[in-house]
Amino acid sequence: MALVPSLRDKTVAVMGLGKSGASAARALLDSGARVMAWDDNADARSAGHAAGLPIVDLATADLETLQLMVWSPGIPHTHPRPHPIAERARKLGVPLVCDIELLSMASPAARYVGITGTNGKSTTTTLVGHIFAANGNVTAIGGNLGTPALDLPPLDSEGTYVLELSSYQIELLDRAGVDIALLLNLTPDHLSRHGSMAGYVAAKAGLFERLRPGGVAIISLDDAYCRAIHDDLRQTKGAFTIPISVERPAAGGISAVDGMLVDDCDGLALPVIDLTTLPRLPGRHNWQNACAAYAVARAAGIGTTTICNALRSYPGLAHRQELIATIDGIAYVNDSKATNADAVEKALTCYDSIYWILGGQAKEGGITSLVPHFSRIAKAFLIGEASAEFAATLNGKVDYELCQTLDVALAHARANADGKAGAVVLLSPACASWDQFTSFEHRGDVFRQLVAALPGKRRPA
Repeated sequence: MALVPSLRDKTVAVMGLGKSGASAARALLDSGARVMAWDDNADARSAGHAAGLPIVDLATADLETLQLMVWSPGIPHTHPRPHPIAERARKLGVPLVCDIELLSMASPAARYVGITGTNGKSTTTTLVGHIFAANGNVTAIGGNLGTPALDLPPLDSEGTYVLELSSYQIELLDRAGVDIALLLNLTPDHLSRHGSMAGYVAAKAGLFERLRPGGVAIISLDDAYCRAIHDDLRQTKGAFTIPISVERPAAGGISAVDGMLVDDCDGLALPVIDLTTLPRLPGRHNWQNACAAYAVARAAGIGTTTICNALRSYPGLAHRQELIATIDGIAYVNDSKATNADAVEKALTCYDSIYWILGGQAKEGGITSLVPHFSRIAKAFLIGEASAEFAATLNGKVDYELCQTLDVALAHARANADGKAGAVVLLSPACASWDQFTSFEHRGDVFRQLVAALPGKRRPA
């Protein structure tokens, strides 16, 4: 656990006692801070109290002596309406920060890699961490992915934190800095939370405001929002940037137009590795992730041979196009992390005979943007709250069944795929999971367990 000795004997509030909030409260207590912890949810307060956290109602408590308020990124504090406790703190000039800010206070000498984007963050974060570890770097991976920031080990100047950062976390940074900032892509997401697409873009672009002196900005050129940020950084702010693209050659950067990764950082346009040969990184979206990870590693001074060997040995990411098994010739792929249509599109482009399991709590835009890929879908199996909405989109275009639950959908998908050459049963929900599961991980774990129980001759992934 990372400690923050600079906050010893200081008063710090923690708003939100989920995984990251509870971790922050424990770290602050161990650092000698005076902690006031609160959550609007009574069950979370009870759990915090049972864990020994000092529970104080921040709606009525005296906040005059606060140094900081550690705000859980999952709790809205501006849009769709300001949270009353956030308003109280801001009127008193108390900074609202997330646990990433505390990590930067705990380990200021370490190197920080910040990775954001609408899609691909988790794959790229784990891929970067895998490359750094293969190079022998002391590395810790976390943030929005897996381990809360303050549960990571303390690192000195020889260590690197590789952090997945959501837009919610970036807007809760105050003085924290990063040495390498990566923006993968931008498509509409979390618009109600940020008020508009412009607000969402501004939150993501805020990562580059956190660049330390001599820092490197890595940005995709493959969507208009990212290109605009890239051009502004290069022309207006003079930042050192490495562009990446899978749609066009990237002068001075990294590209993979047809799957061949080309390194032009030194102006030589050197073909480096054929990404189409990497089974754990299928599809153009993973080419983008690979280009991004390669660029981060190059910026960190890691050699090309080491990077390429690490790309080849990367084991893949759970719940993101995770090939679980092939049973009786049918491939079962867990893509539970695909919670919006843009993420699902990445999977649909990788397979040709898809028995698609989708549904849950719908997000903005539904699945209408996926219509151009419907020809790849042999049949769809709908679960959860979005079933009726998605059925209306599929009607007349794709054969579908209303299955309601994941176990029924898997059984029907298996029966329909039986004996079909190249069949892939794909869980790629295009939805949040909270109507039937506690998280996308829970949904993916249940799918994995159901597949493990299927009979038949199997070839492990």
